[in-house]
Amino acid sequence: MPDAAAPAPGTRGPSPLRHAPLLTLLVMLGPVAAGLLGTLGPAFGIMPALGGFDPGLEHVRALVDWPGLPRAALLSLGTGVLSTALALAVAVLVCAGWQGTRAFAALERVLSPLLSVPHAAAAFGLAFLIAPSGWIARALAPLAGWQSPPDVLILQDPLGLSLVAGLVVKEVPFLLLMTLAALPQLRVAQSLATAQALGYGRVAAWFRVVLPRLYPRIRLPVYAVLAFSMSVVDVAMILGPSTPPTLSVQVLRWMNDPDLGMRGTAAAGALLQLALTVLALAGWRLAEIALARLRLRRIEAGGRGRAQPLLRAAGLTLGGLSGGAVVLGLAGLAVWSVAGFWGFPDLLPQEMSGRTWMRHGMALSDPLADTALIALASAGIALVLTLACLEAEHRFGLRPGTRALWLLYLPLIVPQIAFLPGLQMLGIVTGIDGNLPAVVAVHVVFVLPYVFLSLADPYRAWDPQLGAVGHALGAGPARVFWRLRLPMLLRPVLTAAAVGCAVSVGQFLPTLLIGGGRVQTLTTEAVALASGGNRRVIGATALAQTGAALLPFAAALLIPALVWRNRRGLHHG
Repeated sequence: MPDAAAPAPGTRGPSPLRHAPLLTLLVMLGPVAAGLLGTLGPAFGIMPALGGFDPGLEHVRALVDWPGLPRAALLSLGTGVLSTALALAVAVLVCAGWQGTRAFAALERVLSPLLSVPHAAAAFGLAFLIAPSGWIARALAPLAGWQSPPDVLILQDPLGLSLVAGLVVKEVPFLLLMTLAALPQLRVAQSLATAQALGYGRVAAWFRVVLPRLYPRIRLPVYAVLAFSMSVVDVAMILGPSTPPTLSVQVLRWMNDPDLGMRGTAAAGALLQLALTVLALAGWRLAEIALARLRLRRIEAGGRGRAQPLLRAAGLTLGGLSGGAVVLGLAGLAVWSVAGFWGFPDLLPQEMSGRTWMRHGMALSDPLADTALIALASAGIALVLTLACLEAEHRFGLRPGTRALWLLYLPLIVPQIAFLPGLQMLGIVTGIDGNLPAVVAVHVVFVLPYVFLSLADPYRAWDPQLGAVGHALGAGPARVFWRLRLPMLLRPVLTAAAVGCAVSVGQFLPTLLIGGGRVQTLTTEAVALASGGNRRVIGATALAQTGAALLPFAAALLIPALVWRNRRGLHHG
């Protein structure tokens, strides 16, 4: 929790703003705790929402008796750990080999747009790219002599390799962005110069003197990626195996089973998913300790690293493939959305038309409206809470400690599938499920951490001398906030709001479970199409979903440029 320090000038007496951090934690962590409790009861036969009160281990036994359990659990564990390790390796290799270069600067400029692409849209785009009839196969067809798509199981393969690929291409931008946010605090240039003067190559120096100080700063984002990758539902439904599926997907199937008694088995499966995630996090922590000791031994051995060119090339290649897969996948969605007849092995359709958009565009208008309303409302609430917390920090001299950061990441580390079923059951009991306000409320739980992380550094970096000048001229803390700080931080505030909107647009499981199937967004519509074969409709829906996530970023760039075009002195961040 925040530690007390000297209050800011101009602060007088008690203020409701002092309680903003506590209110924010309650909004963010209350639903998680309530959901876990709501999941625990049904797993052991206590389901008052369904009129059941028969405590016992019946549902746990039903879960254990399911024949697909060992494979589903191993799929969740294996794909989650492997995708996280690969994404982290790619992010670290890119930074180690190319930080400070023009290529790296170009990569930084495209990170935010890539990060804002919803997981479902990226998964569909990758599927259109790597499928037996996708662009890669079409490009290879003349060389391989294929006249029809090769009979190879690529999508939804039993090992979950396509699922791993889909997770990696989406998590690399996130980990890179978290790394870039942490690097300025480490004085990397001076450290690398010292290490290189001792004979270390660039990559070896980065691994030896930068990574050990960097990793503790990105440990929580890595844990969040691991927990998400193990329990993701929408990407697993699109790219993952189905017989059996990953454990989280199977839990969702049990939740949607017409037999209400299966809700107890679903709750038991959700608790198992939570246990697997805790196990994976513990194993990851042990691996961190082991690798740290191995690094010390390598330093003591005096090796300077001889594979510098190879590692730099690998980092650039893997980073380029990750970003290129998302970009080409989106291009594939766009082409399919306007494609007429498109036979194999043609690289492009023989004709293009807007028939798909004209036929299905109106059907997307209602999900689009609900998507926009939920995203704007949840991002707005998260932004108000974040600004209140950060302003309370400033006015009352609060300094968040390590525990506060852990609490901030907790909703991202606890698997959604572990507590959302319980939250749904509680919603049924209280009668507040299945409507837009309930969906907005649960979206805030996931939007708030991202908004806070996006805005905290720019807010804290604002020059306090500007506020001191305002106080000297007679302005109180509130007037300084509204007339100086907030206008000057317009760009980072709007960027944080855009991040929140993008996170909300991509939420599938919270919308499906808390909305009770009655609240339809572009994400739920897109994932519902995964079981169908109409690529044109999938392309149009996923493209509309991507547009809904990217539009707020365009507004975050355009609005400050228009507002402050004649007042450069008020621009900050």
